[in-house]
Amino acid sequence: MVFVPKRVLIEQEALDYALGAKLYAHFLKQDVELKIIKSHNRVTAIPGKTPQESYFEAKQTLVVGVRKSEKFQTCKPSAHYQLPLATSCPGKCEYCYLQTNLGKKPYVRIYVNLDEILAKAQEYIEARKPEITVFEGAATSDPLPVEYLTGNLAKVITYFGQQEFGRFRLVTKFTDVDSLLKVAHQGHTTFRFSINSPYVINTFEHNTPSMKERIIAAGKIAGANYPLGFIIGPIIFYEKWQEEYEVMLEELSKVLPDSQRNLTFELITHRFTKRAKTNILSLYPKTKLDMDEQKRQLKYGQFGYTKYVYPKDVLGDFKEFFTKQIEEKFPGAKISYFV
Repeated sequence: MVFVPKRVLIEQEALDYALGAKLYAHFLKQDVELKIIKSHNRVTAIPGKTPQESYFEAKQTLVVGVRKSEKFQTCKPSAHYQLPLATSCPGKCEYCYLQTNLGKKPYVRIYVNLDEILAKAQEYIEARKPEITVFEGAATSDPLPVEYLTGNLAKVITYFGQQEFGRFRLVTKFTDVDSLLKVAHQGHTTFRFSINSPYVINTFEHNTPSMKERIIAAGKIAGANYPLGFIIGPIIFYEKWQEEYEVMLEELSKVLPDSQRNLTFELITHRFTKRAKTNILSLYPKTKLDMDEQKRQLKYGQFGYTKYVYPKDVLGDFKEFFTKQIEEKFPGAKISYFV
């Protein structure tokens, strides 16, 4: 599944770069709204009279720009820094935290000045030598569904394959991985797939590939000998959660070669804040997400805000179930964390 935008907004300065000019020529031949804008930081061409209209129109909008900021954001605990390749995602997951972080119009944005971005990454690597510096490529985006347009991931993976002291990691829900299977990654790029049960994907993760499609893609990445991990999240409590999650893990175990057993799993249970709940209900007023605060317990976050998490007995059942299933089906796999 790739991202086919309804409208494309290209920053004037982006046309000075080879990728920007290439994308402009490409979209001139497509049936899309195409417009040159002054700055990707002031996008006003996306319609929408209500929060819902603005959101769904933005999700169909591609903005092509130049990354200006020289400073990379930190990305603890998963990596040292974010590697800014894109922003937002064409998926429409009802629970997504980016709905809270990216404003009312979370348009998909890509950057055309990759050489400059990698030059900055090199500076960070040099500053921390001889320690390894790890960069996360999907902290505020999913770069895979726009890879067919940019080719940026292939270039980034090749770059890190040549780095003695640099490593790259990304997570995706998408599946268009064929162009990355023969890239010389040298084991320096870790792929993680966000997977979930059919109920969760079909009910809450709109415009994303199915569970089976993600598992097939993960099998391809495993076959190409990339370091591999999985995020299972949000883990949601519902009537058949044990049955469906067990089937998911069983199907996953079938596609991974015996040589690819050094896996990592990140287990994330569903949680929400009051602000997130308000945003979700404004966009998906008929959502089936259970956000009844009376059924949750309060947890205080490290930045001072509170979130609603499952009660201890449900969390205990989740932890026991997934620990047992992963130990049985993926010998040697590591559970990086359960939250």
